[in-house]
Amino acid sequence: MQQGRLFAVREDLRGKEHWRGIAEIPTDGSAADDDSAAWVSHYGSGFYAHPSLSPDGTRLAYVQWTEQRMPWEHARVAVVHLESGSLTPVPCRAALQPEWLSDDELLYADDATGRWNLHLARIAEDTPPPAQTPPATTEPFLLADADTGGALWVLGTRWYAVLDDGRIVAVRTNGGDAVVLIDPAAGTERRLELPATAEVSIDDVSGSRVLISGAGAEVSRGLWFVDVDSDEVTAIRGGEPADPGWCPPARAVTFDGPHGAVHAFDYRPANPDATAPDGELPPYIVMVHGGPTSHVSGAASDAYAYWTSRGIGVLDVNYGGSTGYGRAYRKRLDGQWGVVDVDDVIAAAQGLAEAGVADPARIAIKGGSAGGWTVLSALVRGGAFAAGISRYGVADLRMLASDTHDFEKHYLNGLVGPLPEAEAVYIARSPLTHADRIDVPVLLLQGADDKVVPPSQSEAIRDALAARGVPHEYVLYPGEGHGFRRAETIVSSLQTELRFLGTTFGFEPRL
Repeated sequence: MQQGRLFAVREDLRGKEHWRGIAEIPTDGSAADDDSAAWVSHYGSGFYAHPSLSPDGTRLAYVQWTEQRMPWEHARVAVVHLESGSLTPVPCRAALQPEWLSDDELLYADDATGRWNLHLARIAEDTPPPAQTPPATTEPFLLADADTGGALWVLGTRWYAVLDDGRIVAVRTNGGDAVVLIDPAAGTERRLELPATAEVSIDDVSGSRVLISGAGAEVSRGLWFVDVDSDEVTAIRGGEPADPGWCPPARAVTFDGPHGAVHAFDYRPANPDATAPDGELPPYIVMVHGGPTSHVSGAASDAYAYWTSRGIGVLDVNYGGSTGYGRAYRKRLDGQWGVVDVDDVIAAAQGLAEAGVADPARIAIKGGSAGGWTVLSALVRGGAFAAGISRYGVADLRMLASDTHDFEKHYLNGLVGPLPEAEAVYIARSPLTHADRIDVPVLLLQGADDKVVPPSQSEAIRDALAARGVPHEYVLYPGEGHGFRRAETIVSSLQTELRFLGTTFGFEPRL
């Protein structure tokens, strides 16, 4: 809701062609009966986000990208004049979150500098059709060696906000998150001392107060009010301190890999009631996040404490292709999915063992979806991991390309290559093609109703392992799709994983 008017991203999926755009929804409820929400953008088969109304109510800015690209590859800001319908393009690369500073000045995030930084666009006066409105002029506004922005997987995340007096509160991501208060007029900035250090969103502002959500290295996920003048921080919900005896903060670590530095977060075992035998190195799980264009930030995690409290360390890897370290790091994965990610998780595991932190004979690897792909691909490569856990992991790239949804329809074009030209690469990279190379125990967890990665992919890996007598388990959860949601499934899957590692690594697990 902006100035009493409601704008929303609208989708019409009723026909063979799917249409999307920005619509204004009447606030009197009339759209519930006659579908009278009016398109205000040039709608089409692409995607839209972040509608923002100018102070005088005459223009609407929004982010748009085509279905052939992902938003972190290329997304633009457009400005539509609501009366004339004329459109002003804003030159940009991978734009996010337009916010108006005045009736003709627009702030937005873009990674044209190699980092998502704030840029300023000056919007020309409206030129009614058929004349063409000239493009906006743009310039960098605030530059930093950190990201104010991220991968636009979901709508609603906000990386900055402008206060009434022109000061700006912004997230800066470089591995973890920091929140800074910027005064452009004075040319100053300072970091706000907050418990939130991961997955931070600047949700709203009022006067000098800022509403912030996120997670922290030492607290649970929460919602806070922050007064930027008094520095008073008030917890609204969540944000409970984590017990360092059971859940010590993650350490940011970096390893040398064949493609450059590999960033990760290390959660070492901790249990105030138990100690390891003298001289014994702990087993570890190398965690591989999904996406793959995504990011982990070292937040406190009950799921990870489940492992660390039982003497098993966790290494959470931001392999090449992850966000949070700039465009160059993210683009390492272009055309190299199944190569760079695998090289990086192997380098991280080997680096951890060489540092004397983990038992090299007891390092497992675990991931779901795209992370499961990397798990299976690393096991095919062999030599680094003593066991693997794949949750609904991708095993066959061609099947993924045919089954995926609209948003990711062309995602694999950038990660692997376009079909049919790159079909040979799809076959060569798929773990299913080389499942006969896997020679360590594997646990496969799968949702029976998964439409993104159907059970047939996990079952094909299972059958290949069974044919060669490789130790394995396959667990199918009825009623679960792509990602486990039910509490009983989440509990069962963790206990199954612990029993599996206990059997593989030779210890008696305490569930």
